[in-house]
Amino acid sequence: MKLAVILMILSGISQAQERSVRVAVCQIFSIDGDREGNFRRIEYALEQARAAKADIAAFPESVLLGWENPEAHQMATPIPGADSDRIAALARQYGVMISIGLDEKDGDRLYDSAILVDRTGKLLWKHRKLNVLAHLMDPPYSEGTIDGVGVVETEFGRIGLVICADTFKDEIAKRIEAMAPDLMLVPYGWAAPMDQWPGHAKELEKLVKARAARWKCPVVGTDLVGQMSHGPWKGQTYGGASVAVDAGGQVLHVLRDRDAEVRTVTLQLPPARKAASR
Repeated sequence: MKLAVILMILSGISQAQERSVRVAVCQIFSIDGDREGNFRRIEYALEQARAAKADIAAFPESVLLGWENPEAHQMATPIPGADSDRIAALARQYGVMISIGLDEKDGDRLYDSAILVDRTGKLLWKHRKLNVLAHLMDPPYSEGTIDGVGVVETEFGRIGLVICADTFKDEIAKRIEAMAPDLMLVPYGWAAPMDQWPGHAKELEKLVKARAARWKCPVVGTDLVGQMSHGPWKGQTYGGASVAVDAGGQVLHVLRDRDAEVRTVTLQLPPARKAASR
């Protein structure tokens, strides 16, 4: 009996340590400046996420107005504000947590931002992109600050957000590592000339793998599908090929090349860890 009791206790501990979350990787087509059309495409993706019993729906960068679209200087709204409020309403309607990249207007500044809202529509976290590639738009996005990089406690553990080129920077990666996230959600606008696809997808896969291995948690990198219509990169293509990687840096799923897709993946979360003191 004593052995049986010990085995039951150990089994219970093991089960308590095993955590998972279902993430819908929402690789959607986005048209620059087409706010209403892009909202419809977001909602279509959320319908699929709900049908697949996803806990979280993860969307790409600058979904509503288009990445590096100068029209965003006039079209973007504050956060909280009209666009983020609509995302919150969709989270309540479809019963999923949502991470999504939104352009944000704050006074005369434009930020490339991402938000995380819970199932009730509560805004849990906002991240402003630091590595904004200022040469691609005039005037450029304003930069976020390193102090704005963080993680937030949720019902699915400690979740962090950064955006696309932020993952290039070791300084940002080091800060995230110290915070011991359980899951990282990264909206991407991963673009290249048409003749560089599908090969360019391998660079995205390599980058996300490396960051997941460093952070020791699953990472979902969700890319756009479509084409840039402004600036020095006008005509470059968002090739999709979004990627979900496990806590060991192993690729679990790669989505379609240059086509919209919503795929729900089950991710095993690491055992609870303590963040390092800052």
